[in-house]
Amino acid sequence: MNYFFILGNHPSLSRAELLTRLKPVEHKESDSVLLALLPEKIEAKALLAELGGTIKIGRLLGTYTNRELYEAALAELQSAPKTSKFNFGISLYGKSGINTHKLGLELKSALKAEGISCRFVTSREKQLSSVVVEQNKLTRDGRELVIIAGGSKLWLGITEAVQPFKDLSERDYGRPARDDHSGMLPPKLAQIMINLSGAEKNQTLLDPFCGSGTVLTEAMLMNYKNLIGSDISPKAIGDTEKNIAWIKQHANRSGNIKLEVLDAQKLSTIFDKNSIGAIVTETYLGPQRGKVDIKKVVIELTTLYNQVLREMEIVLKSGGTIVLALPLFMPARLCVELKEPATLKKINSFTYGRAGQSVWREIIVLKKV
Repeated sequence: MNYFFILGNHPSLSRAELLTRLKPVEHKESDSVLLALLPEKIEAKALLAELGGTIKIGRLLGTYTNRELYEAALAELQSAPKTSKFNFGISLYGKSGINTHKLGLELKSALKAEGISCRFVTSREKQLSSVVVEQNKLTRDGRELVIIAGGSKLWLGITEAVQPFKDLSERDYGRPARDDHSGMLPPKLAQIMINLSGAEKNQTLLDPFCGSGTVLTEAMLMNYKNLIGSDISPKAIGDTEKNIAWIKQHANRSGNIKLEVLDAQKLSTIFDKNSIGAIVTETYLGPQRGKVDIKKVVIELTTLYNQVLREMEIVLKSGGTIVLALPLFMPARLCVELKEPATLKKINSFTYGRAGQSVWREIIVLKKV
């Protein structure tokens, strides 16, 4: 089956997540879209609930010239199941001279001429946001036509699911235990990092800087069954316990979850050698407030995380993956300099942040060979 995936604000990171998770037979890429041939049909809504870097998933209908596009779009709208209120909208990705507003009005007129009552959903942007698609029920009682420009032809697709923004917001801001002072890992970034690990659902996944438990609770929602969280702070472990209990209650999830108060520099004193399938964690990002000597902080964190990395290497199984979120201090872009042990190979790295943030994240993926 051919699908399209609309990527988030960090396309290279989103693309890597998708390729690691889905392993498509074939794929094509642009700045904000991944087109993929998958070996079997997917349940788009369920999959999107576990992809932090993807905004929309849809089914591709085919490629068309400008002249062919109208007929293909009309045929799709004509064949769609109708309710008393049939809404449709159009999003354009890539550079094209197509006037989507004009196209939408022409399609609306043609449908009305056939006695089909409908509403054309519009936006100021070339693309409808996930919020607009969801609020107008375009994936349930209507259609979002997605046009993807590439070369001399145009891809036409139908959106099947959009990012569950309400659920992500609730898990970020509605969970019972939050610690704004120690840095907050967004749930969707935790999802991306878990997917980048490539860990199987039955493998043991460790977060040695678990904080308030975002990686662990997202992994629970993704049906990982063997989870371990540790942190040097007893308060952090207490916060994690509260958030795990909240997820179990609200999302009806279960699993084997162990929590330890532990300095990450001493992992091998608790965990057996070669016992952990994957390590996914956001490390301490350094002081978030007040006057800070960034260069001194970077030196201190470099010493700390290179010691922690040696401990991770000991407990990680051969073939296992480490996904780290390290601090990247802006605007100087000062970051921790890792010295990977001989058995750890860096296979990818990304930056994650937004304009105006003083501390970004550097996402590093390491594999034990």
